[in-house]
Amino acid sequence: MSNVTLYDIRQGAAWITLNRPEARNALSAALINELDAHLAVALSDPAVRCIVLTGNGPAFCSGVSLAEVLVRMQDAAKPVIAAVNGAAFAGGLGLIGASDIVVAVEDAPFSFSEVRIGVIPAVISVVCLPKLGIHHGMKLFLTGERFSGAQAVALGLVHRAVPRAQLQAAVQAEIDMLCLGGPLALAECKRLVRRVPQLPRDEALRETSEWSARTFRSAEAAEGMAAFREKRTPAWVEGTPAAGGRDG
Repeated sequence: MSNVTLYDIRQGAAWITLNRPEARNALSAALINELDAHLAVALSDPAVRCIVLTGNGPAFCSGVSLAEVLVRMQDAAKPVIAAVNGAAFAGGLGLIGASDIVVAVEDAPFSFSEVRIGVIPAVISVVCLPKLGIHHGMKLFLTGERFSGAQAVALGLVHRAVPRAQLQAAVQAEIDMLCLGGPLALAECKRLVRRVPQLPRDEALRETSEWSARTFRSAEAAEGMAAFREKRTPAWVEGTPAAGGRDG
């Protein structure tokens, strides 16, 4: 691979860094291919509990997006955190929309800027509109106006906005919380949140009842409940020995 992306593992999280600061981390073909490859590696590594996507330099990401990458992020069996270190325009907002948890620098500028060059935010609308809703999405798509990381919290795109100096600590806090959850439970929660809103009420109740029964029968649930009774941390938490040979 070239150096347009960086990959390293820190405390159970795979950090993927977009590394084209001179081009504001625009999503070139090479960068998209590397990002997709790193996601595949992270998803196949049992030592990785979650994935963090961030950028090098003053921008998080700009430029076009690609449907396959957004789908891989949303369908990933591990949580994806966007650590938005700076400006996010156009396709960069698609990466934010496809992430499960988003922490941003509070003064980072955001914009659905496509309309300003005569095109539309077509592909990224699939992952951004469910968070923005029609009300906010209509205005932001039509005007291309800029808004900040802090404003993006109220719009539903960002969970937490912090001063630049606090970004790493804020992201690490999210990683630490995710690592307390069972790996299977995290994967199933991602599926649950995507699936349930698509179902009619009665079908949702039937399907989630069956889903709940399956998870309660899992080895991971047995370990989690045993750990709760025995007042210890579950075996899947880093540094905790497995109890009774259970598979966490």
